[in-house]
Amino acid sequence: MQIKYMIEYDATRFTLKAELVERIEKLGLHQSLFPNSNESIDKLVRQLETINPIRQPLASNYLPSLLGEWELIYASSGTVVTRQLASIQDIWSGIKIKRVWQSLADSNITKISASNSAQLEIPILGEWQLQANGYWKKEADEKTAKVSFHSFAIQVVKPFGLSNWSFPELNIPVLEFLQKEALWITSYLDQQIRIGRGRTDNLFVFRRDVTPST
Repeated sequence: MQIKYMIEYDATRFTLKAELVERIEKLGLHQSLFPNSNESIDKLVRQLETINPIRQPLASNYLPSLLGEWELIYASSGTVVTRQLASIQDIWSGIKIKRVWQSLADSNITKISASNSAQLEIPILGEWQLQANGYWKKEADEKTAKVSFHSFAIQVVKPFGLSNWSFPELNIPVLEFLQKEALWITSYLDQQIRIGRGRTDNLFVFRRDVTPST
């Protein structure tokens, strides 16, 4: 009976994940990452969260499933970058989001090193990469973290569209008294999909990224 239940449970998760990814891909990268909540997608996310196979995703024994590089494929209320772009679309309508991803690495028993990156294509100026570097401080429930960023970086990776030329990375540290913490909940995790929620309940869907960042 238990084996039958587990088979049905895994089949349900597989079906929900496949439908979730399919619906997100149909939106296209621009629509899925700019502020534009989609109720059908949000409903699938909620269904997946109720059958989350890893209830304490920040626990040490689950780090192999959590760490690594993840591609952001959906943000219900956009991201810090896309919200800013949405507010100036009339001026910079030609800006395109090429890729948004997150890299997680083990720092110590209470922290996870995190970097959030975005690659943009700006008319005439070429491709630019933005990156925010910081930490997740694990909370006692091992699914919630306090996130803060200590530095930002910007680099022109393809100036004027030239792929064989780039500018040095510019790093901008954040003074300690200016560093703010925000709550982040990892509400679903398996080997392929990760779902997170911010303090205002914005939801983010990540897919395991097998393509190295540039």
